[in-house]
Amino acid sequence: MLKILKYSFYDLMRSRWSYVYFFFYLALGFVLLFLNNDLSKAIITLMNIIVVLTPLIGTVFGVMYYYNSKEFTQLLLAQPLKRSTIFFGQFVGLGASLSLSLVAGLGIPFVLYGVFRSGVIWDFLSLLSIGAFLTFIFVALAYIIALTNENKIKGFGYAILLWLFMAIIYDGLFLIFLVVFEDYPLDKFALIATLFNPIDLSRIFIILKLDISALLGYTGAVFNKYFGTGLGMLISNGVMLVWIILPVATILRLAKRKDF
Repeated sequence: MLKILKYSFYDLMRSRWSYVYFFFYLALGFVLLFLNNDLSKAIITLMNIIVVLTPLIGTVFGVMYYYNSKEFTQLLLAQPLKRSTIFFGQFVGLGASLSLSLVAGLGIPFVLYGVFRSGVIWDFLSLLSIGAFLTFIFVALAYIIALTNENKIKGFGYAILLWLFMAIIYDGLFLIFLVVFEDYPLDKFALIATLFNPIDLSRIFIILKLDISALLGYTGAVFNKYFGTGLGMLISNGVMLVWIILPVATILRLAKRKDF
């Protein structure tokens, strides 16, 4: 598995799209810090970008990599290798390469601006970890879409639709539901509904970590009410891990049954 992981990782790191992804975050970090020397405000701005952009990149790259490496994957399947080894290695290699581009791209400007000498170092590291979590989650979801759709156009369409639903449509439907049923106690419903959207969950985690009460919103306030800041962050982290484990288990199950 390590050989497949290393091949996938190095293959993606040589890709021009990985460089584009890296330089985008590098430029974004320098621009934000140039316009505003306050590291905490820059982290808050990055939060709104990362929780939307990293799922999109993870989804698109996941689908694109699966379809582009399909012939190589079939060659590997002809060898005495387990399917779980092949697909898990590819998944980890892809997620690690995208996460490295994110961490390096944002890490360089913030390190140069002295984030390690400031009091927001843990907030910044939490932001990067959430970005990595979202990357792995949506790469796994993209692989599930690609495995269940042989047609590339359908695969890309479903992938973009998944991102639109999680990033935009889900929140809209949630708000409509809250408005329509405002006369009913919806605290527990809001809590459960948040757990089914990793983007909302990651946003709440960062807001709780930064202790920005003005940005909590309804679901964040419910999270804080039931769990508090410390326990809320622990639970959100645990659910994010579940969001990685379940899709990966689904990938391995689909790969075992799929006729290549």
